[in-house]
Amino acid sequence: MSLSGNNREIIKIGSIVGVIKKSDQKTGKISEGVVREILTKSKFHPHGIKVILEDGIIGRVKEVVDVSINKDISKEKLP
Repeated sequence: MSLSGNNREIIKIGSIVGVIKKSDQKTGKISEGVVREILTKSKFHPHGIKVILEDGIIGRVKEVVDVSINKDISKEKLP
């Protein structure tokens, strides 16, 4: 089951998501990857939350593929 990428609270660092790059908006081609950074500051965006994936792709999240491996690094203890 995939979730919509419009709500920021669903998307976490480490989530597997499907994004549409700006250059792929006309075709609707979805690129899948792991979230490295969340760029959109607002809680909701009608076209999808903008993220950077671990492989450097920047795009708007159209679907959250896997939320079970979400990794919230802000709660990790630093050595």
